[in-house]
Amino acid sequence: MGDPIIGALLSGLDAVVEYLAAHTVTCLVPAFFIAGAIAAFVRKDAILKYFSPDATKSVSYGIASVSGIVLAVCSCTILPMFAGIMKKGSGIGPAITFLYAGPAINILAIIYTASVLGFDIGFARALFAIIMAICIGLIMAIVFRAYDEEIRKSATGPMMVTGGEEERPRWVVPTFFVLLVLILVIGASQLDFTLRLGIVYLLTVAVAFLLIYYFERDEVTDWGYEIWDLTKKIFPILIAGTFVVGVIAYFLPPETFAPLFGDNSVFACFMGAVIGAILYMPTLLEVPIIGGTFGYTQGVMAGGPALALLLAGPTISLPSILVLLRIMGAQKTAVYVALVVIFSTVAGLIFGNFFPALGLPGCGVN
Repeated sequence: MGDPIIGALLSGLDAVVEYLAAHTVTCLVPAFFIAGAIAAFVRKDAILKYFSPDATKSVSYGIASVSGIVLAVCSCTILPMFAGIMKKGSGIGPAITFLYAGPAINILAIIYTASVLGFDIGFARALFAIIMAICIGLIMAIVFRAYDEEIRKSATGPMMVTGGEEERPRWVVPTFFVLLVLILVIGASQLDFTLRLGIVYLLTVAVAFLLIYYFERDEVTDWGYEIWDLTKKIFPILIAGTFVVGVIAYFLPPETFAPLFGDNSVFACFMGAVIGAILYMPTLLEVPIIGGTFGYTQGVMAGGPALALLLAGPTISLPSILVLLRIMGAQKTAVYVALVVIFSTVAGLIFGNFFPALGLPGCGVN
């Protein structure tokens, strides 16, 4: 009994060390800074005024579909926000788009996916998540149009959220985010280490200049709090989850899943979507699970089922489905879950069978 236990523990430890060494400094740390800045400097409630049933669809669905970039939440955090939006009188379509997009387009998860699993699947995850969020929301609005009619009849006034005007020049905040993204991109690049260090240093000086001269002390403090809040919520779970994934991989090597996920067939993509819809995976943990446990990085899991699991897993799970049953009832929940599984399967088929022909970096590796 001793040897297998020690071997499993060492396997888990190796998995943690490998992920920390390969991705923490160049990927996770800058991503936490970016996500913290988004949380601190972009008003989270500003998008809610566009969610009423009478709002312009191109605007409401467009904003809802990229809400994950603004909110940077996981599937467990989005549920109370979704319930609050529904209570305020949101149309079913934009609310569902918001529900799916919140975890699906989490900026940390997209960056982490591209860094660990490859640019191709990271790009595909972001692209299909936006498309799916809009399509699923529109279909829900069509199927449950009676719900929106009831909202219109019971509405006492427009759902508006006030926001303050920005006192600083308009170019400051966009430039600030561009600099942070450049730090991430340059830091994770394959440039010479000395050159990378010099460029990152200059970019950091530019960020510091903007913070000193264009941001209030309270704003910078809020940014620090947001970074710490994200870090303490996500990083320990990621480390613990990666360790567990390493232990599981010791007893169930990736080759075990080859018969299930080894190709880009309809069955493989569908099973990826179904398993993703059932498993509970805290944000970012889906990446080491797919890469290690299911063997995507070893070439055991094909790209199609991997993307299907990525698109379904972070957005719904058995616990979140139970919560949604209480929020919007069995019928709406069943249709929503079915749409997520179907669209994830289709996206997996497209990615696995057609994306390699585009020649994106990483395509064809697996």
